[in-house]
Amino acid sequence: MSAARPGILLVLDGWGHAEPGEANALTAADTPCLDRLLGTPFAVLAEASGTAVGLLPGTVGNSEIGHIVIGAGRPVPYDSVLVEERISSGALRSDETLSAALTGAARTGGSLHLIGLTSDGMIHANVHHLRELLHIAALFEVPEVRIHAITDGRDVSDGTAATYLEAVEGYAAEAGIGRIATVTGRGYALDKSGDLSLTERAARAIAEGAGHLIGEPKEALATTGRGEEWVEPSAVTGGDGAPAGPVRDGDVVLFTNFRSDRIQQLADHLHRDLAARGVTFLSLAQYDTEAAIPALVHRADAGGGLAARLAETGLRSVRIAEAEKFEHVTYYLNGREAAVAPVEEHVRISDATPPDYLARPEMSIGQVAEAVSAAARRDDVPLVVANLANIDVVGHTGDYAATVRAAEYTDRAVEALCRVASETGRWVLLVGDHGNAEKMLTDSGGARRPYGGHTTNPVPAVLVPAEGQQVDRPQGAATLADIAPSVLSLLGAGPAPAMTGRALW
Repeated sequence: MSAARPGILLVLDGWGHAEPGEANALTAADTPCLDRLLGTPFAVLAEASGTAVGLLPGTVGNSEIGHIVIGAGRPVPYDSVLVEERISSGALRSDETLSAALTGAARTGGSLHLIGLTSDGMIHANVHHLRELLHIAALFEVPEVRIHAITDGRDVSDGTAATYLEAVEGYAAEAGIGRIATVTGRGYALDKSGDLSLTERAARAIAEGAGHLIGEPKEALATTGRGEEWVEPSAVTGGDGAPAGPVRDGDVVLFTNFRSDRIQQLADHLHRDLAARGVTFLSLAQYDTEAAIPALVHRADAGGGLAARLAETGLRSVRIAEAEKFEHVTYYLNGREAAVAPVEEHVRISDATPPDYLARPEMSIGQVAEAVSAAARRDDVPLVVANLANIDVVGHTGDYAATVRAAEYTDRAVEALCRVASETGRWVLLVGDHGNAEKMLTDSGGARRPYGGHTTNPVPAVLVPAEGQQVDRPQGAATLADIAPSVLSLLGAGPAPAMTGRALW
């Protein structure tokens, strides 16, 4: 029988591979369906980090680059790599946009405000980039640099924020300029759920010095009972007891995250409030903001991939995910293309209940599975694409028990969807976008700490053929770049010319 059949592509977010152990929530979970699939001849491990997907060597994968590469069918140089290249070559020091802004601040006596995540998790930012930016500010003789530090506790181990704040203070001392003006947890500053009340608190701390008043940056760390992701927005005071770093008319604001999706809500909020006051806005990398914020480093082209080939061949697809990962199966999978193609349908699963991932590790996976089932039963839809977010989103809490439960809910959903695929004559391709829940502990400061960050481990990629479908077993090494060519091959379409990956099945 022909190998060309309709199918379902399931991205299991955070589904990495590692040997069983005390840190591995995935192998500890009761997942009979996934265990069985991993033991079939159609399972393979795919590289999802480092140079295999367009990141710096040894850098953990992430959902954004994972979905970009799954869709592009080739490694795509990530924004972090492009920023590093501009820094290492010295090109950032002569950037015309940055030079003009800093020259203006030096001439008028304005301050430079650096806003970004202060950790080296390499998912959204790298704190080391602040070092170069402070030295550039010193070269241009900017009068003052105010650093608005966003604590992590998600991409890196909780309990490490003090170390990163010390590093920032060290960079400032080395450059001879700069001080930390505010400290805010990423739960407030990098909200992506649309909760503008969280963004408002972070923005007011930065713009006005509103929030907890503290004498030293580390004092902010005592304001949270939920980990460093939720450090209360805090403003450092000067000798007169007043906040040291509110944004003044004519100042320059530079966002230092290289990834857009979590900081753009804050960036748009501040731009709406401050742009009319003559404040200049810049971003280190290109953002998907409503406001036109000039970027110092522009993106690599990620187009010409799966979405383009589906449009070219007229193959309809339905994209399904809950809010946390909706952009990943639409915007990022489509090579950062925001427009909905005529051959696409987007289904965003929204839950009116505020997310509590520890109490509800199932999230909305039941609704996602129902939507996938409904789309799979349609004859006019050759491809259904969905993201099952639980393993990654719950894994980021660092809570081992909740992550085990999230994996078990995911297993049940996969089992149900495989039944639907069997009933409708579809194949199912399951793939992780990066590792996460297979490593829930890390060694830090001489102690074993809960870890909710990503990993460099490979991810499983498994094909469940349709009944009677004849496909070859995968041969050789695999990467996420092989997923789009595989999907197109299974659909009976050839790969796009821009793809360098190969069909695994």
